Amino acid sequence: MPILLDEDRRLPLPKMHRVKQIFPKESLQDIEAALRQQLQKQEIRAKLKPGSKVAIAVGSRGIKNLALIVKTLITCLKEAGCLPYIVAAMGSHGSGTEQGQLKLLASYGISQETMGVEVIAKTDVIKLDDIHFSKSAMQADLIIPVNRIKIHTDFNADIGSGLCKMLVIGLGNHIGCSTIHEHGFENFGKILPKAAGIILKKAPVGFGIAVVENAYDETALIEAVPAEHLISREKKLLKISLANMPTLMIPEIDVLIVEEIGKNISGAGFDPHILGKSFLLKTFALPVPRIERMVLNNISEQSHGNALGMGVFDVITRKVFDKLDLEAIYANAIASKCTDDAKIPIIAADEEEALRIAIKITNSADRHNLKIVKIKNTLELEEIAVSEALVPWVNGHEKLFIF
Repeated sequence: MPILLDEDRRLPLPKMHRVKQIFPKESLQDIEAALRQQLQKQEIRAKLKPGSKVAIAVGSRGIKNLALIVKTLITCLKEAGCLPYIVAAMGSHGSGTEQGQLKLLASYGISQETMGVEVIAKTDVIKLDDIHFSKSAMQADLIIPVNRIKIHTDFNADIGSGLCKMLVIGLGNHIGCSTIHEHGFENFGKILPKAAGIILKKAPVGFGIAVVENAYDETALIEAVPAEHLISREKKLLKISLANMPTLMIPEIDVLIVEEIGKNISGAGFDPHILGKSFLLKTFALPVPRIERMVLNNISEQSHGNALGMGVFDVITRKVFDKLDLEAIYANAIASKCTDDAKIPIIAADEEEALRIAIKITNSADRHNLKIVKIKNTLELEEIAVSEALVPWVNGHEKLFIF
């Protein structure tokens, strides 16, 4: 049975124009040198004892230059006489299993072969008061979490996605992740710093490596943050991160086409603070467009079939459906209690049919003057595409250019 009328299939689709969005672009030119300089700070050097075992906590986020940052840290630790190893710190991601998490790290260039140290993804935990914490990390003399500082996709607070969350949820493994999420995202702003404080008192966390990226998904800042200042400094770094985030500068969109979502792009698959779409957030930290319908074309390769976040979309392609790893999606959705994000939308045969279905189900759009926008993902927003109807808006905007 046809799912569209002949008139829907014959509707002329608008011409699309490539558009460049301009954002602030400060970035580090020599990442290795910047990290080495941070590790030379007296309060950091004093924590590196020859012969000490050091657990480097690495997560599942697609951080730009992650492999270089971790490799440089390992080299510096070895130069200081330390014995580093890597511990997976990603909660329920990678299906919450050892093999799944090792595979996920390897896709980011983090493996025993590339890093020259052991990579451990065991799910065993111990209890620090009532907080679950990685047994593999606790076997070290020093723990160093490495993570990007960014606003969280599911709650608004002065602590978001960063070092504190990695300590509490990432190093809590699957059981710790599930337990913390029992409290609900609306309470995370209070729970994360409190739980991180307990871990910082009871676990040998020496310092964290905080990364801030600019709007072009480039490394803008690297900072070694001593454990004694980790919570207070992360709050300040979050403000810096927010000021460096990209936005989608088109205010009214009939249909948004997103090329890909994925766990390497955002914990929610895409950033709700950019698209203004979420089952959890009532307000957003950034200016967001009004979008009537959304189409999803693909899942990033680095996400390995975890399409959590697809539930927000109206239509997906058969390509997305065929890549779904339901075990990974459900483990993530159940642990984080974001089951709406795991729902499967309407499935179209291909990208064109998906767009035509989205156009069909728009309520107020002018079918002959459609406002369509296409983006790659919510990390890479420098280049977008807009339909003919949006050209006047682009031409009148000082930070948008057709090319």
